[in-house]
Amino acid sequence: MKKFLRLIEIVRTLRGPEGCPWDMEQNLYSIKNHFLEEAFELVDALDNEDVPNIREELGDIIFHVVFHAVMAEQEGKFDLESVLDEINEKLVRRHPHVFGNMESIDTEEVIVNWEKIKDEEKKAKRTKSILDDIPVSFPAIQMSLKMQERVRKVGFDWPDMSECMDKVNEEIDEFKNAVETNDTHEIEHELGDVFFALINLSRFLKVNPDEALRKANKRFHKRFTYIEQRLSERGLPSEDATLSEMEELWQEAKKME
Repeated sequence: MKKFLRLIEIVRTLRGPEGCPWDMEQNLYSIKNHFLEEAFELVDALDNEDVPNIREELGDIIFHVVFHAVMAEQEGKFDLESVLDEINEKLVRRHPHVFGNMESIDTEEVIVNWEKIKDEEKKAKRTKSILDDIPVSFPAIQMSLKMQERVRKVGFDWPDMSECMDKVNEEIDEFKNAVETNDTHEIEHELGDVFFALINLSRFLKVNPDEALRKANKRFHKRFTYIEQRLSERGLPSEDATLSEMEELWQEAKKME
């Protein structure tokens, strides 16, 4: 607790009259992209199971939480105490099996009950669509997944995976037709539908699409780095290699995995 209070003191000093010019210039809305960068760096550290880096990035996240709360306090919007009050109340409210009178339940029931309580909270706040409170700043994959999960709860969903797979194939066919028209707008439209349908399918398969794509990116990075290393051993820059030479090395990299 003393160390947490020390962090708050440091942030307030940075924001004070004798503090850091950059920190003093920020406001509640100006460093959102910095926060996103820190969040992605934490995810990267978690993916790599890099424990020292996980510890460091968690510290950066905590700093941003305190920084935002201190700025909000200085702007007269809210303070850190109210932030902590709200999350404490929310955690207790959403865990009646721990803090309330509900009987002990298993993990699957915990998730179902959590979502039910969240839905009830959102209904109390909702003014228009069930989709309105999904942040538009979400990465596109995450936003698609959130929308699909949200409408599933009111029954707007494919009855089974086979029909979802049929939809993927239908969207791919429409995308192919759009490519033949050479109409950029139509191609973009249909490509978006393909992505959306694939994300929907991933939900049926219980595979996180963002996780799948990040792992695919990591595989690509590893394989292409192998290509560059092998070409370098031959004294050949990658830009001077032929496609067939690089494809041969790509297949080597795949076999090594």
